[in-house]
Amino acid sequence: MERNPRSLAMAVLFCLLTVSGCGGADDDPERLRIEVVGTRPHDPQAFTQGLEVHDGVLYESTGLTGRSWVRASDLDTGAELARADTPGEVFGEGIARTGSTLWQLTWKDHTAYARDPDSLALRGEATYEGEGWGLCARGDRLVMSDGTGTLTFRDPVSFAVTGTVELGGYRGAHLNELDCAADGTVYANDYPTDRILRIDPESGRVLAVIDARELLTPAERARTDVLNGIAHLPGTDRFLITGKYWPTIFEVRFVPV
Repeated sequence: MERNPRSLAMAVLFCLLTVSGCGGADDDPERLRIEVVGTRPHDPQAFTQGLEVHDGVLYESTGLTGRSWVRASDLDTGAELARADTPGEVFGEGIARTGSTLWQLTWKDHTAYARDPDSLALRGEATYEGEGWGLCARGDRLVMSDGTGTLTFRDPVSFAVTGTVELGGYRGAHLNELDCAADGTVYANDYPTDRILRIDPESGRVLAVIDARELLTPAERARTDVLNGIAHLPGTDRFLITGKYWPTIFEVRFVPV
């Protein structure tokens, strides 16, 4: 995202200085760390906004004005299956596959693109209010973030709003890329930190806070942007996570501290 660096730095400093790290004192979410199981290469030119795994295909969407794209690749081999540029000067955002549609958000253009999941060709679009950040599919509804502590539920066909939930007892979260896990919870990158939040989407309660600070070396960190991109590997207890301009996708487990 193109954010105000000074404002973001102050927000991060505030979170680090508070005892609860921007969490509510009586919320007491579980604290987890990352166990790296494996790695795979990632395009260091990709300004990653969304990551999704479905039926052996890894989908990725990227941002930047006029330079955004969506790509599908073979999960096992990394071979590219399809790629499509986002129209015009649009800044692309998160993605989610639901049924026979891959939805792609845009940041400030108030448009969601409906794509064919195989060819990634545009098949339609829907409009929405506010900003688009992250997206994931949970059962019969989509879950969307807008950079605040609110999650918005949407119809997977019409993209119409069907409800919202606010994070409870957790201050200052900027929910970004989302993953709807098989157990019904939602994992969210908390922009611009190295934290991932595990959220109960029914109540808005933050169930766990995951620390991802140690994934990159200091040298790699100097050449990259924020953590962003999380996708559950179906049938396992593992996730793929990466970030903007990161050279690596990490296959990880979330384990107790």
